[in-house]
Amino acid sequence: FLQLMNLKYSFVWISISLVGGVLVSLVCLRQTDLKALIAYSSVAHMGIVLAGLLTMTYWGLCGSYTLMIAHGLCSSGLFCLANVSYERLGSRSMLINKGLLNFMPAMTLWWFLLSSANMAAPPTLNLLGEISLLNSIVSWSWISMIMLSFLSFFSAAYTLYLYSFSQHGKLFSGVYSFSSGKIREYLLMLLHWLPLNLLILKSESCILWLYLNSLKKNTNLWC
Repeated sequence: FLQLMNLKYSFVWISISLVGGVLVSLVCLRQTDLKALIAYSSVAHMGIVLAGLLTMTYWGLCGSYTLMIAHGLCSSGLFCLANVSYERLGSRSMLINKGLLNFMPAMTLWWFLLSSANMAAPPTLNLLGEISLLNSIVSWSWISMIMLSFLSFFSAAYTLYLYSFSQHGKLFSGVYSFSSGKIREYLLMLLHWLPLNLLILKSESCILWLYLNSLKKNTNLWC
């Protein structure tokens, strides 16, 4: 029953998911709280995950599954970085958390790596999930390309906003003492980032198997 209802009304839910993802991305561009920005970015990514699931294709299911795993690692790492800054500055405001490149240059590297993963840059698992989702959603309806292009653009925009505003710029004048990153914090970042990049090496053979299996099942593919 649910499958029949979804096949009949899926355009409603997919449209809401994609439009909602774009609107939440615009909300991200207005945030000044580090944790709020990262949390809203998760909501924006889940919009495309929901749309991929509701297409009811094999590509959509595998892409949603992959992106949920990837974003779980990536978003968790960004939350950890936000907490590292909060422990030292006592605030999550981006007006105070700025110019961190001068204080912790090594931690800026992890901000860069996890921010690039958040915008689905290669060779992260996020890229694999988003490509699969784009395949499934565009094969469902080519009109969805409009919202998907906005979603991808604003996803990169708010991630660049997060990285550049927090790492660059003038130092907050109220900061008088500061401690650098600890070994356990760097290890924590490494354990978030490594699975994002190592799993995609394993996934190359899975993608080939997925493609051949989709052809076997006569799934509608978009290339």
